[in-house]
Amino acid sequence: MAYTDIDDPTAFFQAKTYTGTGSSNAVTYDGNSDMQPDWLLFKNRQTSLNWMMWDSVRGITKYFYSNLNEAEGSTSTVLTAIGSDGFTVGNNNNVNKANENIGHWGWKAGTSFSNDASSTSVGSIDSVGSVNTDAGFSIQTWTGSGSAATLAHGLGAVPKMIIVKNRSDAVNWFVYHHSVITAGGSNKSFLTFNENGAVAANGTATTFTSVSSTTFGVGTDNIINGDSDSMIAYLFAEKQGYSKFGSYKGNGNADGPFIYTGFKPAFFLAKRSNAGEQWMVYDNKQLGFNESNNFLGHDTANGESTGAGGNGAIDILSNGIKIRGTVNGTNADSTYIYMAFAENPFVTSTGIPATAR
Repeated sequence: MAYTDIDDPTAFFQAKTYTGTGSSNAVTYDGNSDMQPDWLLFKNRQTSLNWMMWDSVRGITKYFYSNLNEAEGSTSTVLTAIGSDGFTVGNNNNVNKANENIGHWGWKAGTSFSNDASSTSVGSIDSVGSVNTDAGFSIQTWTGSGSAATLAHGLGAVPKMIIVKNRSDAVNWFVYHHSVITAGGSNKSFLTFNENGAVAANGTATTFTSVSSTTFGVGTDNIINGDSDSMIAYLFAEKQGYSKFGSYKGNGNADGPFIYTGFKPAFFLAKRSNAGEQWMVYDNKQLGFNESNNFLGHDTANGESTGAGGNGAIDILSNGIKIRGTVNGTNADSTYIYMAFAENPFVTSTGIPATAR
């Protein structure tokens, strides 16, 4: 039995914690493989400062505050270089405050992608970006049409999760997750990455309209296809032993549910989908160990919170996540969606097992 498609997840995703210097700081990943990141997310773990996001398709001078609804910003002094196995940051406090603990998460796409819809007959408007079919990750940009349209994503598989931002306008982030759909499944519901609200129904199909192994569909809504606006999407397909995008039911008990992923998670993001609770972010680099893994809230600028006791406690296991706490962010009597990436597959293709944290 094959447990994994990817023996070394660090070739495609790495979490990193480093101490800020307050001046130019070259940071090197410490995974088993070198990795040049294409999507970069940062959070100062100690101080109440915004999350910052870059990608290689827009270029290192373009950033988002991903916990806010602001339009894309531009600077040449915060992220200053992306290397073959890391990155360099400037003196900005969000990413490099002196003597403070900074969290970083990087994903690898890497293959240039361009689709002329009129020539290929795939999609109805053009898209350009970067894709990694091995890791199931695609970054796509396009110019919004303000009308219902479909765009090629290059994954060769159906995306399980899609994050979209209008680069030009100060509007909310859009998140599609395959586990939350409206009754009948025809119109996709969505969540908002910069807010803690419950899933919103897309009753008029003006927002997200379709998803397939070749394209994803956008409607007329400004948050996903603003007329003449610059748009970007981050798309994820599932890969056995490396990534998982699913749902679970909480029980409000300290002996919470077990979530099987098929790998030891390096990154776990959970969101209560039927009520307003923060996006909970865990990784294998934050302080704590099982039953006390610390966490961050993506929709807030707050620093790291302790996972001790009932306050969001989880176990990071060799094959998934065990929810231990009773905090509403992860374990009310409610429904949740999650996104997870591997540190190690449960068992490699050569039979090497993973261990719990």
